[in-house]
Amino acid sequence: MSPRWEPDPDIRRGNHVIYNLHVHLVFVTKYRRGVFNDEMLTRCEEIMRNVCQDFEAELKEFNGEEGHVHLLVHYPPKVALSKLVNSLKGVSSRYLRQEFTDRTNRATIHGRFWSPSYFAGSCGGAPLSIVRQYIEQQKRLL
Repeated sequence: MSPRWEPDPDIRRGNHVIYNLHVHLVFVTKYRRGVFNDEMLTRCEEIMRNVCQDFEAELKEFNGEEGHVHLLVHYPPKVALSKLVNSLKGVSSRYLRQEFTDRTNRATIHGRFWSPSYFAGSCGGAPLSIVRQYIEQQKRLL
């Protein structure tokens, strides 16, 4: 191996596969209702980090504002992105509604916390540092 070659920590190995898959996800609350505060965003990040681990994925970055969250997820090719998204939204909705009842009761409609749609963008074109910087610069509520 050349001494100039630096291994990329984002390149992972599995059985018969070497991969570097990242996705930028955006989830919006139902009707974009402003429900998040800093405490809820911190808890939402913790919940989503645990869900990612269950899928052998890694939550690389997380941030959000009152009515939406951004995630940068590194995931293995065996994971169906739609299943990961369903789990991220379902588990976080359940826990956040249980733990922040006062805030979520005002914002949820018919028990729906998240909008059914989401954004998923492949992070192959732009350098990850740019995507990471974009997420870090999201305004976090105090």
